[in-house]
Amino acid sequence: MPVRRRFVDRSAAKPYLVRVTEDAIRVTDIIPEKALVLFSGGQDSTTCLAWALERFAAVETIGFDYGQRHRVELECRTTVLDRLRREFPQWDHKLADDHLVDLGVLGQLSDTALTGETVIAFTRSGLPNTFVPGRNLLFFTFAAAVGYRRGARHLVGGMCETDYSGYPDCRDDTLKALQATLSLGMDLRFVIHTPLMWRDKAATWELARRLGGTALIELTRDETHSCYLGDRVHHHSWGYGCGDCPACALRRAGWEAFAAGGNVALRSEPPP
Repeated sequence: MPVRRRFVDRSAAKPYLVRVTEDAIRVTDIIPEKALVLFSGGQDSTTCLAWALERFAAVETIGFDYGQRHRVELECRTTVLDRLRREFPQWDHKLADDHLVDLGVLGQLSDTALTGETVIAFTRSGLPNTFVPGRNLLFFTFAAAVGYRRGARHLVGGMCETDYSGYPDCRDDTLKALQATLSLGMDLRFVIHTPLMWRDKAATWELARRLGGTALIELTRDETHSCYLGDRVHHHSWGYGCGDCPACALRRAGWEAFAAGGNVALRSEPPP
């Protein structure tokens, strides 16, 4: 039975010796290595987790508690993991340990609307004040440190450069440079996978449908969290949230575009 650890287990990681085969390029091919997914409990990271479970022989997850205003996402991630194991038996045997890293210092250093009770607004730089400088850089650095010990050189994140808030640490160029830096700094060939990089939110819903059908769409709608304000009271056709913050606006617009394509045939309505 997989266990959840508060930080990193002290036992030595089991060696993982098989390498990626040259022909492991089709969706139906399983890459015989382990992946570590940056898993927040949100829509994007849940979709990326399903993507990794379809492609890798073993998958571990890692989350970060950095004093985020929407800390409720940490509770959602536990629920999502439990339901994935229970409702998708084809993935259960692949889904291994979950790690939660305390990055409270990041929240202490940050003065943003994502780590404090500040009204969400755009700054003079053109970025919204929800941008937490260095967040994704630190997330991947700590993930690489964990992956180094756990035998997981494939790091998977839900960053996107389409309908996003303009965060510079979500850009493809940034993550390519980070991949090279981590590989050189740890003398291990890491691969950063960003399956959503060129997908908008409607395409992200569609990817979830292709990966797990109606069941995964419903799980994502009902259990994942996007709202920056941490609202789990107000429910909508696209899930829970305040309905007004930038994260809710993106999620709602993506859902409406996805639904407009006639792709929604759900078994149930959102819970009241």
